[in-house]
Amino acid sequence: MPPTPRFSDARFPIPAAAALIAAAALMAPAAHAQSANAQAAPTIAPTLAAKPPANDNPTAAAMKAIAGALRKGDRPGALKLADAFLATHPRNVSVRFQRAVILEDLNRLPEAAAAFESLIRDFPELPEPYNDLAVIHAAQGHLELAEQDLRRSIGAQPNYVTARENLGDLYIAMAVASYASGVQLAPANGALRKKLAMARNLSAELTKAR
Repeated sequence: MPPTPRFSDARFPIPAAAALIAAAALMAPAAHAQSANAQAAPTIAPTLAAKPPANDNPTAAAMKAIAGALRKGDRPGALKLADAFLATHPRNVSVRFQRAVILEDLNRLPEAAAAFESLIRDFPELPEPYNDLAVIHAAQGHLELAEQDLRRSIGAQPNYVTARENLGDLYIAMAVASYASGVQLAPANGALRKKLAMARNLSAELTKAR
């Protein structure tokens, strides 16, 4: 098994580099405007690109070339470089992770999800792929799946602070969505409307705290 790579932490949200561009706030839309199934999903940020082990020269060279392409804004070119390297190093975890992040950045979400799921199957001890899979599930509005992903990330590494922070933010988003659904069902419920307003305010304050 290759050395475990060092991944940098990712919170909600991080600046876009080789990673997905963080976009939306956590707040759900007004309950009277949309159905419960159309609540806005939180945007959760992926982990930054893997750092290759210092003693892995082929990996370091590949990652350097990929990073160069990304600096030029050539994500398709970076993806081709990753694919070419993986053709002869199919289990290289660092480049596989970078490739998945590039797919995510290109908004090729089904392919990115499949790449992260493949990493999880081969390296279940790594917490970062679970985190990035949660990004995709949350972006698609599958908050329960995102919760499961983050819990699996914490299970893989209990001291992974990023996943714990992300899970807390996700719960706030789920609370907003649930309260909004309740208000839609009972618009005259003043207590419920007050809770929705408080949850939205908390969401806004958390966004400022980033």
